[in-house]
Amino acid sequence: MNAAEAVENAVSTHSSPSDLRITDMRIAVVTGICYYPIIKIDTNQGIYGLGEVRDGGHPENALQFKHMLIGQNPCNVDMIFSAMRRFGGHGREGGGVSGIEIALWDLIGKVYGVPCYQFLGGKYRDQVRIYGDTPAPDVQTPENYAAAVKSRAEIGLSFIKFDLPPRLFETVEGALIGQPTRHEYDLGRAWRVPGRGPGARLSEKGIAAAVDIVAAVREKVGPSISLCIDHFGEGFMTADEAIRLGRALEPFNLAWLEDPLPWHDIAGHKKVADALQTPIAGGEDLYLCDGFREAIETNAFDVLHPDLLTSGGMLETKRIADYGERYGVATALHCCCSPIGFMANVHCGAAIPSLLAVEHHGLDIPFWADLVTGLDPDYMVDGYVKVPDAPGLGLDLNYEVIEENLRVKGTMFAPTDAWNAKKLGFERVTTG
Repeated sequence: MNAAEAVENAVSTHSSPSDLRITDMRIAVVTGICYYPIIKIDTNQGIYGLGEVRDGGHPENALQFKHMLIGQNPCNVDMIFSAMRRFGGHGREGGGVSGIEIALWDLIGKVYGVPCYQFLGGKYRDQVRIYGDTPAPDVQTPENYAAAVKSRAEIGLSFIKFDLPPRLFETVEGALIGQPTRHEYDLGRAWRVPGRGPGARLSEKGIAAAVDIVAAVREKVGPSISLCIDHFGEGFMTADEAIRLGRALEPFNLAWLEDPLPWHDIAGHKKVADALQTPIAGGEDLYLCDGFREAIETNAFDVLHPDLLTSGGMLETKRIADYGERYGVATALHCCCSPIGFMANVHCGAAIPSLLAVEHHGLDIPFWADLVTGLDPDYMVDGYVKVPDAPGLGLDLNYEVIEENLRVKGTMFAPTDAWNAKKLGFERVTTG
């Protein structure tokens, strides 16, 4: 047997990769922190790839591309990605492109018998550091916050994020000055536009309430734990208010303040970042490397924070991090997803030289790890996750647990034939 034959025999297919073709794509939507649309791409050789649409995104974000995928060789990832990328967008609109990209790499990894990180240039580390998300307690007292964050440290995490949401300032008497602007219609999150929330300015009492919480958390966990804050502004504050609050929190040596302003306000983020010594993290809703270019080149973010289920998948996120590294900007990966998306982050994080940590947003979901097989019970040790060497993502589906936690019962990977052909928004009318 010559060397070429030896390589071909190692490929896990029923024929050769050149004959591989995509035959189907189906989705199962699982309820989690929000909900997780899990993608399964099938082929004519019985091998399938797994991916995931961004949390809270719609299956249609991925299904709209099915007519482009049927009949294609999944090994041509760059060609397929280039065809899809123009139809994606920021926020959840990038979820379909990104999730499909992950599923293609998982599929190809299984075909060639190599882990996904190998397609990203190899790994810089055997273990990826995790930072644990910690939701705000129902009753937002300093004591409750300190206990919640302490519980994360007790499971071995040394990097912890906790939410400091706008409702803190809404519930503390005297935290806001002014009255909310009236609106005739409830648009859900419209209050996150600066100046339209229940108050125009934070009072000193409001700032003190936030300081008391962060001080209690820092005292409880000590200086050896890296702490960061999420939902810091969410568009609730102006840049000047974010600066006032950020300066008050600087004595606690936070790893970063996350998203102090709406995601699209790059100039505002730069204003805040330039005014504070505490790092500013942002970017979870930005799409593709082009979407990060302004923030990177102007140093609007001290920490790049892409969500690879929006930013374009694993390879595009690696490109974003590498471009940021040229400007001296480190990367942390935002990650709120099932174990499938999580493990894609682990593979990607292993290949990023400037990585700080990967988020884990499933710590409070009892069935989270059981959605898949291949994830060891002790997959996280001392706040690190071992990078798997199994082919692809290194996971498979636990269909029984997925079925138990579907958003709509009886819809697990239901047929999607209606998406096989391109659908036009109009029909051409002809007359005789």
